[in-house]
Amino acid sequence: MAGTGGPLSRDGLRGREAELGELEALIASVARTGSGGMALVRGEPGIGKTTLLAEAVSHARAAGYSVGVGKADELHHIVPLSSLAACVLHGEQPLLSGAAFADLARNHDQRIWLVERLAEVIEARAGSVPVLIGLDDVQWADSLSRFALQQLPTRLRTSPVLWVLAGRREPTGPAEEIAAAAEGNLPTVTVSLGPLSGTAIAQLAGDALGAAVDERVRDLLDGAGGNPFLAVEMLAGLRTSRASDDPVPPGLVVGVRGRLRSLEPDTLRFLQMGAVLGRRFGFHEAAALHGRPATTLIAALEEAVRAGLLDDDGDHLVFRHDLLRQAVYADILPSARKALHREAARSLVAAGHQPIDAVPHILRGALPGDEEAVALLQRAADDVLPVTPDLAADLMTRALALVPSGRPLRFTVGEQTVLCLARAGRNREALSTGDGLLAGRPPLEAFSRLQATLGGTLWNMDLPGELRRRAEAALAMGCAAPEIAARLAALRSLALSRDHDLAAAREAGETALRAATASGDREAHVMALSGLGEIAQNAGENTVALKRFAALSAIDPAFLPEEIVAHLHTDDFEAAERLLLHATEAGATRQAMMLWAQGQHDLGRGRLDDADADFVTMERLEDEVRIPVQQVNGRVIRSRIALLRGDREAAREHLDAARERLAARPNPGNTAATRFLEAVHAEADGNIALSVSKLRQVQQEGSFMRWRLLRDWVDSAIRIALSGADHELAEDLAEQAGAHAGRNPAVPTATGIAAQALGLVNNDSAMLEHSAELLSTCPRPLVRAAASADLGRALLTAGRQQQAVAALTYARDTFAESGACAAAARVQRALRGTGVDSRRAATVQRPVQGWGALTVSEKKIARLIAQGHTNRSAADLLVVSPHTVNTHLTSAFRKLSINSRVQLANLVMALPDS
Repeated sequence: MAGTGGPLSRDGLRGREAELGELEALIASVARTGSGGMALVRGEPGIGKTTLLAEAVSHARAAGYSVGVGKADELHHIVPLSSLAACVLHGEQPLLSGAAFADLARNHDQRIWLVERLAEVIEARAGSVPVLIGLDDVQWADSLSRFALQQLPTRLRTSPVLWVLAGRREPTGPAEEIAAAAEGNLPTVTVSLGPLSGTAIAQLAGDALGAAVDERVRDLLDGAGGNPFLAVEMLAGLRTSRASDDPVPPGLVVGVRGRLRSLEPDTLRFLQMGAVLGRRFGFHEAAALHGRPATTLIAALEEAVRAGLLDDDGDHLVFRHDLLRQAVYADILPSARKALHREAARSLVAAGHQPIDAVPHILRGALPGDEEAVALLQRAADDVLPVTPDLAADLMTRALALVPSGRPLRFTVGEQTVLCLARAGRNREALSTGDGLLAGRPPLEAFSRLQATLGGTLWNMDLPGELRRRAEAALAMGCAAPEIAARLAALRSLALSRDHDLAAAREAGETALRAATASGDREAHVMALSGLGEIAQNAGENTVALKRFAALSAIDPAFLPEEIVAHLHTDDFEAAERLLLHATEAGATRQAMMLWAQGQHDLGRGRLDDADADFVTMERLEDEVRIPVQQVNGRVIRSRIALLRGDREAAREHLDAARERLAARPNPGNTAATRFLEAVHAEADGNIALSVSKLRQVQQEGSFMRWRLLRDWVDSAIRIALSGADHELAEDLAEQAGAHAGRNPAVPTATGIAAQALGLVNNDSAMLEHSAELLSTCPRPLVRAAASADLGRALLTAGRQQQAVAALTYARDTFAESGACAAAARVQRALRGTGVDSRRAATVQRPVQGWGALTVSEKKIARLIAQGHTNRSAADLLVVSPHTVNTHLTSAFRKLSINSRVQLANLVMALPDS
């Protein structure tokens, strides 16, 4: 065998000893190390990919692997998760039962959630035995399976899971995308299959004919070009042919098409019906498409199986190789193909199949004006929108193309198309499609509906001015139905939330809410409350914002993150924690936004390590679904965290990343946050003039306190202004903080920071003492520490050393407990200046590598995983998201320089306290 250098006897494996040896080595490595791996098997059709994959699977099974193998289908690559389903549903011990898989796909409408559940199932199996998941013909994998395969190998890299993907060579195909996503995270072997050598082809001939192969046969086999499938087909013909002196014996099939011509006409027609249905099809489906009772086609089926063209597994018929199906399909005239595909779609729907199952045939067979096909595409798009919005958008784009320009249906279909495109994050395409429909002079009511539908797209594109213009124009026409008028009014108020006149925006929002209530339209109600919540937050009216967002999340739980953040703005961390716990237990739909809320909570509580991990995870999830919402703000906060820790290099990297993401979403809030971060960095670099200039730029975007991300950081801004001798700017900032406190008198953070701002501007130690008193009930330790540090320095200046030492010591210890090493060190230097003997170090920075480099959360999770917990069970114990566990675990593995859970368990067991 390959391992000993001996010959392989199975057809198609001659000459593949080296390639099989590579796969066997990877199989052994994954089982031995307990960490993941990936193999890509690439080559032209018929070159032996499937046979090599089957041999590798057989070897893995013999080595104790749990195996799941599937095959993607060219015709059915539309159906979400169909490719990966075969991998987890089949085998001696399927990873999932059919019922469990159906429940997974039916009841959970989030791609990220679905992938995490699949990961948990695979991870649980890999806890007891190594797992091999193989997918053949990966070039035809459906989009949701491709999405999952881009996430799962990296997510499961610490478990003994081997991914083997076989497919055709495509420079930018699915296999390459999947491998690129896993690059650097797990070992990957690429096995490229070229033509077999002449010696290997001769060995195949000997295996088939059982006798010496003469020159005449070798000459004939040269026509196979080293392709083992074609060679085997030729040899099958030779083996069944009569002896003849003719150059080409009568029974020899040189090409697949020639072989098909030897079949009975009924058999060939039956095979053609099957080829239209796909590589894998049902006998009754093919008979129905043929228009014949199944019993009259049994002879045709038997001949096709005898000829080695079809396999029959009892449930389905399968073409033995896709080259065979393609050859049969190619012999159907193009017009006949279209008609057959259209009829196949009709038959599948009539037989009770889901609309998405019929879509591949619609795409090949529907003609313009086919309203039945349009309706089917609309139903399919609705079904797949929650998990594959890109696919839904593509289906609706095709549906729209099938509706002629003059038909009223075009505007209804166009509205759904715009919605799907926006949901997929394809906003420019959505706007272009909508504007194209508007250019067709729709009826006034359709005009209003389209403008309302485009509202979300314009908001996502940060075009509030254009959103307002269009909403007002549609409302001015007065022809919109009540519910559409209510939506337009709500969109107008949302656009006004970005204007300077927030009083006018609030009035417009209240009017929109009344219209939404009167119309009874849920979507209008959601839009109106969302707009009013935005307006209240921009105005700094935290209690009002909380009221709006609480009402909004009661109507639509997807807005729970906004309610949580609103609770944090009122300093009600306990309520926020209850909602976070509920979201973790129940499962949140907008998981990236929920992590944004979790990160804001952990930052507020002074848990810098956890907050950083939250924002890392949030950005990863946003990247996975390609809908960046909070990435600028996330990077701004992570840069601030890095500066507090004293990691200037990481802080600079996050600043650069924030600038890069700002270019994609240059709205005023993102711009203000980035300019402020630039001011902080300029101050750290000693360039006070540039720092003050950047603060002035923040003010140009709107008052500093309008940007809710910055409200807790106004003290830093005032210090910068004072360092630059810009007393006017410092006073303006303090005045804004005072006004904000006036709007939020029951929020300790707001009132305490306002007093701190006044104390800094006026160098008033009494006001700073008052600030510290107000902040004593503030739940934000970093805010309390900063105010206490300011108080300590002022007291030193006033000669009140004893009180100063107490304030500075509190500030130092609080910063240190939060992991703000650099901030603690600065306070420690002030303490040394007092002459007081302070033996306690401000903090000890963690090492970069080893167990000591792990954060508290990383250590907790590492110990749980070492005890045998999965990511899900560890998450349940710690009441956090499995995604957060994965982020902490990834960081821990990197710091410990290990690759598997087995290595982690051994390391933890060797610790002194274990």
